[in-house]
Amino acid sequence: MRHNFRYNFQQLSRRQQLAAMLAVLVFLAAALYFYFGNARNTEKKVRHGNPLVKVEQVTRRDMMRHIVLSGQTVADANVALAPKYTGRVAEVCVNLGDEVKAGQVLMVQDTGDLDISINQNAAAARAAAADAREAAVTYDANYIKAKNAYELEKGKYERNRYLFSIGAISQNTLDSIEQEYMASKAAFEVLANQVEGGDAASVQSKQYTAEKQRYATDALRRQREDMLLRAPRDGVIGYRNVEAGAIVTAGTKVLSLVDNSHLNVDCALSESDAAILKPGMEVKVTIDALGADYAGRIVYVSPAMDESAKTYQVRIELDTASDEIKAGLFAHTAVDILQRRDTLFVPKGAVLSRNGRQTLFVLRDDGTVEEREVKIGLMNDETEEILDGLADGDVVVVSNQDKLQTGIKVDVDNNVEG
Repeated sequence: MRHNFRYNFQQLSRRQQLAAMLAVLVFLAAALYFYFGNARNTEKKVRHGNPLVKVEQVTRRDMMRHIVLSGQTVADANVALAPKYTGRVAEVCVNLGDEVKAGQVLMVQDTGDLDISINQNAAAARAAAADAREAAVTYDANYIKAKNAYELEKGKYERNRYLFSIGAISQNTLDSIEQEYMASKAAFEVLANQVEGGDAASVQSKQYTAEKQRYATDALRRQREDMLLRAPRDGVIGYRNVEAGAIVTAGTKVLSLVDNSHLNVDCALSESDAAILKPGMEVKVTIDALGADYAGRIVYVSPAMDESAKTYQVRIELDTASDEIKAGLFAHTAVDILQRRDTLFVPKGAVLSRNGRQTLFVLRDDGTVEEREVKIGLMNDETEEILDGLADGDVVVVSNQDKLQTGIKVDVDNNVEG
């Protein structure tokens, strides 16, 4: 085989032989580079057996929390419009995309039968009012007549009682006159005792009947007004599913009104972040689809967790009147919030949890490390506050802690990834 290889190599042209030799030399050079490079890296990491670690000096600073918010733009209002009563549609006054004003008529239902009922009830109300007026006049006339008869019989009775006292008339005559007096008095008191609040009961009954008819007529007029579906606010028609002549059912959505005059961004937030966000915070919102940033302000942080999603809702109000922004666009922002002023904190990677204790390694002046138990305070995505166990200026180890224990000497290389 060796003879065949030599024979084949000799059969190659001079140029081909040079190319083959060059390829072999390149391969050997690459192999030597990787071999010696790995040897140097190994030597760098070991450095006479001392673990190579990355460290960070702890100083008192303001501890910040970086909160990322993302969500979708939502219109200030998206109102589903439905008829209040079942009926036939006489006219649809708008199309998709039409801009409308508050109070504008959007759809009209057939009111023919209702108009007849209104006229009937209005006539009945007028008749009842006339009956009330007649009852009042009749009562007044009867009252005056009964009062005059009572006063007349009273005077007659008092005169005859005097005559009886002097023996001018008999007891039977006085008794007959007294009966007439008592009858007139009873008739008058029947009318007089009906009066309460200025009107007699018989008159009030007629007045209440007339009032009832007026209320019934007003209710029908209001029902007729409700047969005209009006815009509850300014906006744009975003949904239309109705045509003239169709029978619509009460409560069935036929139109929708979208108000984009004020746009918001609704975001979901975790429990820890929701606890420190407050309404009134100013933010800058990025809408990727438009490639633009917009000023905004947090206006709402939900006071309770959504049990289904296990998140809190945050609403950001955008301070813009741009017509480019539509509902449903993805938007995001970030907020940097001060968690604690002038405190000590370390990267999360520096803290170890061992047997229910939180510890970290501190680099001594002599190059050895010491494991210390610490008390943790506030936390965020990157750092943890140290309430006890560290002093300002201490140097903590942030990498390669699995090879450390108290008293071990280490080599520091801040170029090594933690």
